[in-house]
Formats: sequence, structure tokens, C-alpha cells
Amino acid sequence: MDLILWRHAEAVAEREDLPDLERPLTTKGERQAARMAEWLNHRIAHSTRVLVSPARRCQQTAKALGRHFKTLDLLAPDGHGEALLKAVRWPDANEPVMVVGHQPTLGLVASHLLGEHPQPWAIRKGAVWWLRSRDREGSAQVVLHAVIGPDLL
Repeated sequence: MDLILWRHAEAVAEREDLPDLERPLTTKGERQAARMAEWLNHRIAHSTRVLVSPARRCQQTAKALGRHFKTLDLLAPDGHGEALLKAVRWPDANEPVMVVGHQPTLGLVASHLLGEHPQPWAIRKGAVWWLRSRDREGSAQVVLHAVIGPDLL
């Protein structure tokens, strides 16, 4: 199974007059999302399920893909890694899954799958961490397939 963790692109700063879930992408964030979406669309399978936080910045990031996606409240900024892994059916899903979400949840999921203990790993805005589960000689493994930020595209 492939699990693609995509952190939303750069959003406007938090303000008292703007609810967190309503913060949109900046102009830079729109460019980041478009560059990453182009890179992803050349590499991900057509069958990839795309699951997205209800936050406006995540919705805008995902729309750059030009694909159908499903919004899940459990991916909101206060979400938990265990719920994310259950929603994507890790590691048993038959299709690749992309999650467009937030820190610290995405970093905690990546560290949990790649290390022994969850740690608050930082995933930069607009970046993708692509993980793959596989079975080698009866042993389950997690492979880091790719890590790329929009500034490298």
C-alpha cells in the first residue's frame, strides 16, 4: 500500500477575525500547491483515494490536483494519527491513499510508521512524504519512497 502524506501549502497567518478552518492559501501557497499537484499527477495512480481535511487551506491544496477527493472531519487540525491510519486502512488498503492534512498529525504518522516511537517530525508546508508498506520474506516493512517539498520542484 502507498500512503502519501501531503501537508497543505502556505496559508495566511492566524488572525482573531478569521477562524482557523477558514484560512485560505496565500499566493505563494497557491503556487506551491500547483507545482506539487503537477509533480504528483505524473506519479500517482489514477485509483489513488484522496482524503482531505475540511480546512479551507487543505481543500484548496487538494483542488490543485484536479481529482475527486473526500473530505473527512477527522483530518481537521486537531486530528489524531491513529484515526488517520484507520481511515486510510493502513497497511491493508488495496489502493494508494493520499491524505492532505496538517501538522503535527502528519509528522507523527510518518515517525510512527518509520521509527519505533511517534515523534513530532516536521513536514514543511506543501511537502509530500510518500510511504509504502510491503512484505519481505514474511516481514512487514515500511519504505520511504519519496520526500519532496515544493521549493525543489
